[in-house]
Parts: sequence; C-alpha cells; structure tokens
Amino acid sequence: MAKETGTAPAPRPAAKVRNVALVGHAGSGKTTLAEALLVATGALPRAGRIEDGTTSLDNEEVEVRQQRSVSLGVATIEHDDHRITLLDTPGSPDFVGELRAGLRAADAALFVVSAVNGVDAATVQLWEECAAVGLPRAVVISQLDRPRADVDEAVRMCQLMLGEGVFPLHLVQRGSDGAPTGLVSLLEPHVELADADRLRGELIEGIIGESEDETLMDRYLGGEELVVADLIADLETAVARGHFHPILAVAPLTGVGIPELLDLLVSAFPCPMEHGCPPVTTPDGGKAPSLSCDPDGPLVAEVVKTTTDPYVGRVSLVRVFSGTLRPDLPVHVSGHGMSDRGHPDHDVDERIGALSSPLGATLRPVPACPAGDICAVARLSSAETGDTLSSPEDPRLMKPWDLPTPQVPVALEAASRADEDRLATALARLVAEDPTVRLERRPDTNQLLLWCVGEAHAEVLLDRLRTRHGVAVNTVPVRVPMVETLAAPARVTGRLVKQSGGHGQYAIVVVEAAPGEPGTGVVFEQKIVGGTVPSQYHGSVEKGIRAQVEKGVNGDRPIVDVHFTLVDGKAHSVDSSDAAFQAAGALAVREAASAAGTRVLEPWCEVEVVVPAEYVGAVMSDLSSRRARVTGSDADPERDLTHVRAEVPEVELLTYASALRSVTHGTGGFTRRPLGYEPAPPSVITAVPA
Repeated sequence: MAKETGTAPAPRPAAKVRNVALVGHAGSGKTTLAEALLVATGALPRAGRIEDGTTSLDNEEVEVRQQRSVSLGVATIEHDDHRITLLDTPGSPDFVGELRAGLRAADAALFVVSAVNGVDAATVQLWEECAAVGLPRAVVISQLDRPRADVDEAVRMCQLMLGEGVFPLHLVQRGSDGAPTGLVSLLEPHVELADADRLRGELIEGIIGESEDETLMDRYLGGEELVVADLIADLETAVARGHFHPILAVAPLTGVGIPELLDLLVSAFPCPMEHGCPPVTTPDGGKAPSLSCDPDGPLVAEVVKTTTDPYVGRVSLVRVFSGTLRPDLPVHVSGHGMSDRGHPDHDVDERIGALSSPLGATLRPVPACPAGDICAVARLSSAETGDTLSSPEDPRLMKPWDLPTPQVPVALEAASRADEDRLATALARLVAEDPTVRLERRPDTNQLLLWCVGEAHAEVLLDRLRTRHGVAVNTVPVRVPMVETLAAPARVTGRLVKQSGGHGQYAIVVVEAAPGEPGTGVVFEQKIVGGTVPSQYHGSVEKGIRAQVEKGVNGDRPIVDVHFTLVDGKAHSVDSSDAAFQAAGALAVREAASAAGTRVLEPWCEVEVVVPAEYVGAVMSDLSSRRARVTGSDADPERDLTHVRAEVPEVELLTYASALRSVTHGTGGFTRRPLGYEPAPPSVITAVPA
C-alpha cells in the first residue's frame, strides 16, 4: 500500500538532477545496490534484505514471495546537493515493459553486472539497444564480496562483450583475508598496484579522447601530469556523449564502493538538459515545436508507470520533460498509438492532484515538479501508462516507446458470478497499468484471452487480480479454432416437408457443394431455371446455409471455403415460407457434409523471429520440430541479428514464447500474423477439442 510520509528532497535545477535506471540480469544485485544507496544517503535508517522481504523497492506481495523484482521501483535521494532518482528495473525479460518505462524516464543507464556470473547475452543485447538510441551508460560490478567473485574477470568480460569505451575507474583493495576493503582511483597518480600504470594510461586516453580540449592528448603524450579535476570534468563530457563507459566495483552489503558510486553519479552522469527530450506532435499528428528542459517552457510530461492502490487510488509516475507540474493544475491527458493493444485513443482534460516524491511505496509530498524531474501524481483517473500530459490550451503527444507484442495467451474465466461482475473492471485496470498486456474476447472461440509477454508475466498478472483487485479467476486451456471444409464435391437435397394437420412447412432445395480455394470463404449463388424455387426464397436458402456453416456440423467447428450453388427445388403455394427454406438450406449443408465428408483445418501464422546470429541454428531446429516451414532469413550485420521468417501452425505457437526464450537465452523475440487454414494431421485433431 502506498503511504504518504516523510520529507522529500527539495526540487533542484535540472543541472543538479540525475535520473538513473539500474538495469541488468535478474539476480545481478540491482535492488540490493539501490538499498545500499538509500542507506548511504540517509533516505533509509537501515538496509532491507531481499531474503526477508524488507527492501523498500520490492514491496508488492508477489515480489516479496518470489524474492525478485517484477515492477519498476523508484526512489529519489540526495547527495552533494544533487537530486538523484533511481529507477530499479526488473531483470527478467517477462517484465520488459517495466524496463522500457525505466529507460524512458532515465537520462542514463547503470548496468549492474554480477562479479560471480559476469555478462550474459541479454545484457549485451540491452546494451546495444541503449547504444542505438544514444543513452549514456556505465557499469557497476556488484557482489564482489560473494564467494567465487572475480572482479578482474568480470571487467574483462565487460570490455570484451560490451565493446569499445569500457574502462575501470578503480582498483579493488583487499585485506589479508581477501575481502574487499576499499577502492583506489586510477585517476590518481602513483597507484602501487599490479597493472595500475597500464590501466591508468588506458583510462586517461579514453577520457581525453572525448574531451573538447584538443591539446590534452598532446600534453599527456608529452609526459605532462594532468590535473585530476580536469580529468573528472572531461569524464562527465565523455559519459554524456555515450561513447565512454566507466566501470566501478561495489560490495553493497559492506558499503565498499558506495561513496565512489554516488560521487560518480553526480560528477559524471548527464543531467536532463544533456540527454534531450523525445519528439512531440499535436494529438492529431501535426507538427509541434521541439522541446527543451525548461521549467518555464510549455508543459509536456509522460506517465511512465501506473498503479492502482485500494486506499490511495490510481497513482501515476510522471517524468516531466518541459514546464512544471503543480498541484491543482489543469492538464490535457492524451493517449494515442496503442489501440492495437486494447488501449483506445483518448483525449481528456483533468486536474492534477497531490504531487509526491517516491521512495518505494512511500510517497513524500512535494510542492512542484519542474522539467527534468520525476514525481508521483495522485488520482489521474483517465491516465494510462504511456500517456502524455500537457497544457489544455496547447496539447502535445509523445510517441509511445517501443514495446514487444505479447505472445502468450491465457484464457480466463471468472470463478463465480460475483467475480464475473468485478472482472471487467479489474482487467481494465491491469491494461491501463501495463502497456505490454492485451485483452481480447476471441469471437471464434468466445474465450477471454489475456495476452502476456511470458509465463512469469502471466503469473504476476493473475496474482494481482486475486490480491490487488480481489477477483478470483480460473485459467482454462486456450482453444485453437479448428474449422472444416468439404473433402469432395457433392450434389444433395435439403428437404423439409411437414403437413400433419394445420398450416404445414414445405421446402425442397437441390444444392451443389464443392470445396473452394483456401481463403475464399463461403460463396453462394443460384442457377434456378424455370422458377422451381421462387426468387423471394433464394435469400432464405442462402441465409440458412450461412447460419449452418457458422455452427458447423461436427462439434462447433465452422465450415469454410465452400462454394454452394442452388440449382433446383420445389415450393408449395401455401406451406412454403422464409423459415422453411432457411431450414432446407441448413439441411442441405448437413447432407453435403455427410455425402462428401469433411477435412479438419487448423490455423497457420506467418512468423518473424529476430535472434542474435549465434542462435539461428537452434531456432531453425526448434521451428522444424513445430511443423514450421522456414520461408527465408535476412541478416542485420550491424546489430548481429538475423530475421527468420516461417509459417507455423497456431497450435505450435502456444508454447513458442518460452521455448524461444530458452534456446536464445532470453535474447529472441517474434511477431506473428494470421495466414490462413491448412489440413490438420490426425494427432492434432484428436488433441484439440471440437
């Protein structure tokens, strides 16, 4: 539960603001590092422990239970007269939406790498994504006091796998027992440790290579001893440009490296003015002037996270890019570009509620939130994650950040009638909070599907339905919609003759039915000669045929791709009617299916898989095991990625997201689109219920 308490760090000019996203693989120590930073700056009296469920940033019940982050944690602290907002992102690829939100709100990324496990492929992929958008990056080697920790090997792996511009800033000092006791700066001369001179030389050359002072390199190569203060000033320039990436080592549990990291954040990380603002348009897509980080400029802010608390209500985490947010300020809420995910475009005017500075679940009141800063806004009833806040007189819209398309469907049913009444409201809140979620009522199966990024994502969403929203749901197997078509042509008669007293029913139709080309649907035409079936009943026959093919004749599999031709029939002057000929048309469909037999068809999808080149072989092998047809591939050598195109049965895609993640170590992704229907093998027909 969100709580309002405590005193927040005072707002600062943008030059003294740092917004830093902590990113890295699950288990690398991001939350523990954030906890140590909170204690070191006095924001917390003592550090919580993940094992005890007492950390300030992992406060959801599911996070405490699973002992891992599943949502973006935010805390604002003070150091050296600077205001630092830490955005602790989940490490699991299932919660990539929370990661993307953290990167959108941040001006730099701090990659946390375990000294025990080193760099994994997913971290390298994320590093390259940040590089593609020019986001400044630095590296923290954490857990250096753990058994089997190898800082030197972790640094070597970072330099090897993350590319150019990665340099350590310090060497680790150790006591007689081998435990880390402190750091020694390589910027200071005469460090008497192994490899110090070589590492210092590489570090200085990397820094001054980005310096605006073109004489520094000549002075350094000429043997002149450079002033450390000058190097630190150039370090900030080098990091802000996104070409130089310092490495720092920390042991959060003992505090080693924490003071140096705080100093690095304020001295070397870019402020919001250096990172720039995302482009904006008007809500209708028209041109709008570019933004700058100016507290007196036009108001443009973005909702980067939304939560719903049963006591506080809806809380929106907002990054202000231009202008200043103040309590009771009227704003225009605009959300566009997410309608394909179940987030309809919307534009509405609201009024800002109370502003707070977050410290995990604790909300500390603030009087204003100027450009460059991040705050929590209470009770924006219509705002969803990704929405833009701006002036009602001059509304703006930011383009949504890139998000993966959810590919794991979960079929839901309310556990009771009472839960059914609350389910729609709860699901709407989940969708508003998480833009990686898509909700769909599938018309061909009538199942309610919650589309998720992965199985762990689905588990968390179901947990939130139960615990946060108090709705009990059952999950049922996802049904893949099978259809049928005729196996051969047939000429059949649909006969309805009932004349046992009173007004009777009379309709006889002769229909020729034949399989059509895939994708042609159900086609009806009439070739009546001599008026054997009066023209006013032709539409009735067609209506009866179409109603029957939608219901199917075996279970609830509809019939597709059949050409029906009405060629003959009989009518009665008194007993024939619209209803009688509809029934005769339906009977003709059943007779055709009985006479010609049917073939069961399953849906296929066109799939594009994007994976690092080293995993293409494993992906091809897995696709082959899923009855897929690989239709082509394209290499992207600049990013070392390969795009594999294939046609895959939809039933095989139900488990493909987790399988792809397994064979590519979390680095692969895919998209799909419906392709059509093809004959299903007997094993699939018996496995999938009609």
